[in-house]
Amino acid sequence: NMQHFYRRIYADPNFHELERKRSRFSWLLASIVMLIYFSFILVIAFAPELFATPIIEGKTITWGIPVGLFVILLSFLLTGVYVYRANKEFDQITKDIVDRARKLDDA
Repeated sequence: NMQHFYRRIYADPNFHELERKRSRFSWLLASIVMLIYFSFILVIAFAPELFATPIIEGKTITWGIPVGLFVILLSFLLTGVYVYRANKEFDQITKDIVDRARKLDDA
């Protein structure tokens, strides 16, 4: 019975620990991205001259371009960090929880 199997998983304290870890980590990364995005937008709104300043005097490339690229690249990087941790840690914990539930179900 699948309901019984799912109840075993839900009853496992490791399942709840996994939920807490994954949730905390997700919110941490999401908060970092939101802080960076909102900071970028606030600078554009209230101090646009910072991003309009040329990197090299007399040239046309301004600080807004590399900072904008940084915001985009940071999002990709943090997504990679989450995927790496999910594949290395969270997936293994999930497998262990499911394996334990199967063994108990088979017994």
